[in-house]
Amino acid sequence: MEADEAWRLTDRLQAEHGKGDPFAAAIRATRMAMVITDPRLPDNPIVFVNDAFLRMTGYDRTEVMGVNCRFLQGPGTDRGDVLSIREAIEGRRDIAVDLLNYRKDGTTFWNALYMSPVVNEAGELLYFFASQLDVTDRIDADLRIRTEKADVERQVAERTRELMQALEARTLLGHEVDHRVKNNLQVIASLLGMEARAMEDPRARLALRTMQERVEALGTVHKQLYQTADATRFDVAECARAIATDLVQASGRADIHLSLDTEAALFPAAKAQPVALMLNEVVREVLRPAIAAEGEGSLGLVTRPDGRDVRVEVMYDGTGSAEAPSGSGLVGRLIKSLSRQLDADVEWLPMGRGTRVTIRLPHGPAAEAASA
Repeated sequence: MEADEAWRLTDRLQAEHGKGDPFAAAIRATRMAMVITDPRLPDNPIVFVNDAFLRMTGYDRTEVMGVNCRFLQGPGTDRGDVLSIREAIEGRRDIAVDLLNYRKDGTTFWNALYMSPVVNEAGELLYFFASQLDVTDRIDADLRIRTEKADVERQVAERTRELMQALEARTLLGHEVDHRVKNNLQVIASLLGMEARAMEDPRARLALRTMQERVEALGTVHKQLYQTADATRFDVAECARAIATDLVQASGRADIHLSLDTEAALFPAAKAQPVALMLNEVVREVLRPAIAAEGEGSLGLVTRPDGRDVRVEVMYDGTGSAEAPSGSGLVGRLIKSLSRQLDADVEWLPMGRGTRVTIRLPHGPAAEAASA
């Protein structure tokens, strides 16, 4: 229903002005504070107040009649809200605003002010009607909630900052440990290399070379760990590439070509050492008969995240093929022990030419994401 139509409904009551006017009686009796101002008079003064307004503000009727409503304002009243009220009056518009007002005794209260212009049928502005409601409890509750929320957010931010600092300190410490371990392993590998070169017995020299390669594989993964921003995970692909490259170079065979097809596959850093040893043993065993044979060949390396697993394939295409190492030999026992430690599956696949080994490392990225 349009506002003008609503006003016309009052004509049906055929009320007389004065004591018989039911609207005036309702405004006087209601518990909601109400005032009426006359914009046709200078400074738009109050021309009517009900008792509820006097009780809410503490003023006498004689103190408020004929003055502008701004006497309720004080130093804490928002100037922007006051400007909005002034603009609504000038524009003859309704306005609803929560305004900080002051009682006669100086105490403050939050006033839910609603003001509306009253015009006659000719469109002339006659009055402004304003209702007020003390909503201090609601505003105080909102302010208290905002304050408590801000305090909680501050505490969360502070705790987050402390945790980040602790994590950074832990990461730096872990990187420093990995760096020092890597340096120590390099020294050990150099000593083993020196001993191997001094050995006249070919079998002893081979044993020392093999041990040197294992130590270098551990050094490779520690180098990767201290260079990685995330101290909790490492990239199996990067580790496999480094180990395969080092072993091919160490073979001294320029006719063995390395082919890399790797995709980042993150794995828990706690399992980095056994993974590095596993890769070192498999790649070295695949290369062993190829190094002994003559003719060109190619070593292929593939790494892929595969669901809950990380899949690594090592393939040699060329003269000579490697069988799965015997379980009674050191290499076979080592691979078997590492497989149990990692819960990994190592499969040696027969090929007409060369060797193919597939390694499945469980609990890769998908498992980590599911447990996060």
